[in-house]
Amino acid sequence: MPRSFGHRKGVEATRRCVEFFATAGVKYLTLFAFSSENWNRPEDEVSNLMELFMRSLQRYTDELHDQGLRIRFIGNRDQFSAKLCQQIEQSEVKTESNRGMTVCIAANYGGQWDIVNAARQLATRVQEGDISIADIDAQQFASELVLGDVPDPDLFIRTGGEQRISNFLLWQLAYTEFYFCDCLWPDFDEREMQLAIDEFQRRQRRFGKTGEQVEVTPEC
Repeated sequence: MPRSFGHRKGVEATRRCVEFFATAGVKYLTLFAFSSENWNRPEDEVSNLMELFMRSLQRYTDELHDQGLRIRFIGNRDQFSAKLCQQIEQSEVKTESNRGMTVCIAANYGGQWDIVNAARQLATRVQEGDISIADIDAQQFASELVLGDVPDPDLFIRTGGEQRISNFLLWQLAYTEFYFCDCLWPDFDEREMQLAIDEFQRRQRRFGKTGEQVEVTPEC
């Protein structure tokens, strides 16, 4: 099948994913829709992706809003068309007051871009006298990232048999649990999602400590 067919099926997988994790009680779901490196793909494929992106927003924004979900976009919008930027802004504004799960859509996003952008913002603040160099620590730096106001991810899921993070949330994934599966994204269904959750629940998250330090004594 042509790649465009897979992209369309990928939208359906995205919808399933949003519904599943919202029902599961997840507070923040970040989806890597289009990386800053994806512009290097064939021109017709990029054009089709942009059109699909636009149609998906037009079709599903109201549905997500009715479910009480918030839509948020992260990434550099400078390369998007004015029409797409307008649709992105409309989707964000329409859902900004919702208190359900926040769906963060990474579009024209790259982890290296995110880090460089945060460094520039901190340098500007130092130059303007807002902060001093001594004020800059890991917490201060993290606050300047595009997701600086939300918790770091607990679980990173990569489908399609690839075992790399492809420039995604490089800073934020420092202590995230990684889950890789062979299932292709268009086929990623509720069963595969549950398998990822089940595997995550079997993990012991130590954050640099020993297993004994983080062990929780069962209540009697």
